[in-house]
Amino acid sequence: MKNIFIEYPKCSTCKKAKRWLEENHIEFIDRNITTETPTVQELTEWVKNSGQELKKWFNTSGLKYKELNLKDKLVTMSDKEKIELLASDGMLIKRPLLITDKGIFIGFKEEIWKVL
Repeated sequence: MKNIFIEYPKCSTCKKAKRWLEENHIEFIDRNITTETPTVQELTEWVKNSGQELKKWFNTSGLKYKELNLKDKLVTMSDKEKIELLASDGMLIKRPLLITDKGIFIGFKEEIWKVL
């Protein structure tokens, strides 16, 4: 499987993560989270395979998250509704995402990405 790096190009953490991948000669397919937002099917599979709670997939510091008052709304939503919401707007998804055969990485933490 080819590594998939999903980013928002204006995000400073995404830029740092991308630079780290390039400096470490790790090949990847680059996807813009706003123009190629992950689908419901992709997110369903990735969430399941990540071993992470679904709430970890939300960009809780984002404007959209706060505008929609999701902190309170997510509590009553089903997992299916949460995934559909994430797929509806890439800005709701925590970034960057790195999808690999060694795991699924949400956000950039160099010490964790060194697994690659």
